[in-house]
Amino acid sequence: MGASPELPPADAQLIVGYLQHVRVEKRLAERTVALYTEDLNKLARQALAAGVGLLQVRDAHIRRWVAQMHGGGRSARGIALILSGWRGFYTWLGRQGQIEVNPVLDVRAPKAGKPLPKALAVDDAVRLADHGNEDDAPEREARDRCITELLYGSGLRLGELVGLDAQPGPQARGWIDAQAGEAHVLGKGSKRRSVPVGAQALAALADWLVLRVHWAGDDPALFIGAHGRRLTPQHIRLRLRQRSQQAGLATPVHPHMLRHSFASHLLQSSGDLRAVQELLGHANIATTQVYTRLDFQHLAQVYDAAHPRAGKAGRKPRS
Repeated sequence: MGASPELPPADAQLIVGYLQHVRVEKRLAERTVALYTEDLNKLARQALAAGVGLLQVRDAHIRRWVAQMHGGGRSARGIALILSGWRGFYTWLGRQGQIEVNPVLDVRAPKAGKPLPKALAVDDAVRLADHGNEDDAPEREARDRCITELLYGSGLRLGELVGLDAQPGPQARGWIDAQAGEAHVLGKGSKRRSVPVGAQALAALADWLVLRVHWAGDDPALFIGAHGRRLTPQHIRLRLRQRSQQAGLATPVHPHMLRHSFASHLLQSSGDLRAVQELLGHANIATTQVYTRLDFQHLAQVYDAAHPRAGKAGRKPRS
């Protein structure tokens, strides 16, 4: 394992020396050494193509090669790892007295794009909400269905859902006004907001309240366990993941995924970004705008599947 045979002998020797250093003195794993070898050979080939040796590489070269990798589809994380290896190589050369300035020192990888929130397809979200587990206790099934309907139908945050009480009151963090079809919740920054509650969620709520009395104790929480105590966020995450698996969904579902699904599906249907912002309780519309990217992906998929001139093979993913 060492430098590529087609490299100039001087550059090849530098690479071999550095790999010996990281293998013996730094005691890096062989897998890591193999990655360093690949990245340094790439560096040397780039330098050879540019007509310079490794000792003559400057930051302008590095920036150009980074731009080429980025344009070629290499991820920001992948580029950052390569730069880290190159930076270590030139740091070592500096300590050996072979260079005065590290050309990689001030070069950074492109910023990674903010990952898109994960949202369910509409059919999967409906299947999850409609799923019923006949083997479960009636109380637990009614409660879990109500939780799912509120998360997906009203876009509640998990903390907002957990904070709901069965009845309004001066100490209540949140409650549902079934007659008005509204949920009053305490959101981020202790800001109160009201969101609509749909007919399906109201029906599920009514079913749950009938059965809730079997478990009810002194805890005012809307969602309680068999011992009458307010459910924890961890318990709700577990129950929702189990429900998604029982419903046959390919992806385990977590509460925030249903909030993302609520926003994405609403935006697909209405296109009203400001309304979605208000329903989600986002202080800044830039936070909501991420769902326009999800909406574009949905439209692109429809186009690719349906339009005779879509040219599916040529479509590039939108970042």
